[in-house]
Amino acid sequence: MTTTRKKRAGKPSADAQKKTSRGLRIIPLGGLGEIGKNITAIEYGDEIVVIDCGMKFPEEEMLGIDFVVPDVQYLVEKRDRIKGIFLTHGHEDHIGAIPLVLPRLDVPLYGTPLTLGLVENKLLDARLTYKPDYRQVQAGMTVKAGRFEVGFIRVSHSIPDSLAVFVRTPFGTILHSGDFKLDATPVGGQGTDLAALAELGKEGVLLLLADSTNSERAGFTPSESVVTKSFEEIFRSHKDKRIVIAAFASNLYRAQQVFLTASRFNRKVVLVGRSMLSYIDLARRLGYMDVQDDLILTSAEAEKLSPNRTVVLTTGSQGEPFSGLVLMSKGEHRQVRLGAKDLVVISATPIPGNEKLVSNTVNRLFACGCDVIYERSQAIHVSGHASREEQKILLSLVKPRYFMPVHGEYRHLVRHGQLARDMGIPMKNVFILQNGDTLLFEGEGQVRTGGRVQSGAILVDGMMLGEFEGSLLRDRKELSESGVLTLSVVTDDELRLIAPVRIESKGSVFAMDRDNMTPDMEQAVTKALDAARAGAVERHLLTAEIRKRVREVMSRNFRANPAIIPMVITVDADKPNDTPAPKTAGRRRSRSAKKRSQAEA
Repeated sequence: MTTTRKKRAGKPSADAQKKTSRGLRIIPLGGLGEIGKNITAIEYGDEIVVIDCGMKFPEEEMLGIDFVVPDVQYLVEKRDRIKGIFLTHGHEDHIGAIPLVLPRLDVPLYGTPLTLGLVENKLLDARLTYKPDYRQVQAGMTVKAGRFEVGFIRVSHSIPDSLAVFVRTPFGTILHSGDFKLDATPVGGQGTDLAALAELGKEGVLLLLADSTNSERAGFTPSESVVTKSFEEIFRSHKDKRIVIAAFASNLYRAQQVFLTASRFNRKVVLVGRSMLSYIDLARRLGYMDVQDDLILTSAEAEKLSPNRTVVLTTGSQGEPFSGLVLMSKGEHRQVRLGAKDLVVISATPIPGNEKLVSNTVNRLFACGCDVIYERSQAIHVSGHASREEQKILLSLVKPRYFMPVHGEYRHLVRHGQLARDMGIPMKNVFILQNGDTLLFEGEGQVRTGGRVQSGAILVDGMMLGEFEGSLLRDRKELSESGVLTLSVVTDDELRLIAPVRIESKGSVFAMDRDNMTPDMEQAVTKALDAARAGAVERHLLTAEIRKRVREVMSRNFRANPAIIPMVITVDADKPNDTPAPKTAGRRRSRSAKKRSQAEA
């Protein structure tokens, strides 16, 4: 389907002028002030379209958390109004939350064949019975979604089938760049469609939402083909070693370069890591990657060859705890053992927050005796995101009336906004928002930031949705730093102690001075019970009162704050006391019970 010429942006249609009370709202629910978790809603009247639905890696202090997804409660409450989710490409930060979000919304999902194939794999991994309504699209198409018309433009990125998405609304056209760069010599042979972007600019763009990841980098982002030359030099210089390359499983262009270089140097490729196998298998099946079957070997087949005839392509470029490279670095991988005859190439830049994980992995690799190449200066990795000069070109082609930077930490958004002002967009037309803010178009020249909607982060442990950022992490942080203290308190109906307070601890300094501290703890519990009996504390708040008084004792003596778990057990005084019988009596009952059991059997 081809695009058609529309009115220039900034001149609302008659429909918009009549219905300005409805307004057009742009609502970023993720991806602003952070790397990942990208999701943006566009709302007009009673209709909504959503662009992307991604996750992000946990930060270092997110103990035990696997990944983080956006809070989409705002969309859940309006799911009947949503006309579809439109995906720009298949990276985790744009599709990773789909298995947890899409079943709650149950709306059509639009994407290219590769992107939808990757989503399908994720749903299978999650073992969901939910069947999505897939709608396949490609660059150059436009589709109707209620009052919206949504179109797609090809852009260069580090994965095939990457798209910019534009949305025609009664107020004007909104362009979302997706992740992009202007690669003049792309590995896949198809670069960003500058002509389509320029044509859209001629029609008129009301608002541009553009990728800000590299807004601090001057110049142009190097072409992906630069990595090919680096790989060739590495293969040429290390003919006597097995080469292990770690990269993002989703960076299919990087994987294609590994296959091409291995073929030129008469090496076979071993794929390690479930996600690496999954991505490459899908790309080959759909025709996005041309690899001869005999170029790929299993680990067992590779053992029959000399190590310097093989290349291992694995996951773990971000130091993920259970990835292939990390298990190898710990000597725990079942198939690949690293040593002095191995060269490891980490073909990725650490995502902010993952630097320590990557550094620890590199240190362990050196301890294994490997040579390791991981420096950016080696040109073993190039970004998939536009640098400042490319961002300028996009702005000059599109000529948006209003500009809103997306996809980046807050400083990236600010730098991108400054760049837009340098390109001639008035300061009042540049909006630096945060997740949950809304940008509201109400009519000709009436643009403002509206109220906030519910947004934030949901923590995922396994495939279980956790709590919002806050209580869950606070508890885990408390446990990791100061341990846990449990108090078993047995009382009668009148809240009088009928047994000594039993105190147990794990990882707490209490264990170091138990004899001296126990009387203070018991006194704190007694005071809490006295306060409850006197009516100063309500009974249902007794555990909280015990926790507070015990915490005061710990803080006064150790300045430590372990997690404190009081367990109050009330025994009915009218019932006979269940006093344990002597051990001999217990054994006799046990034998007689056993005989009764055998007789009944």
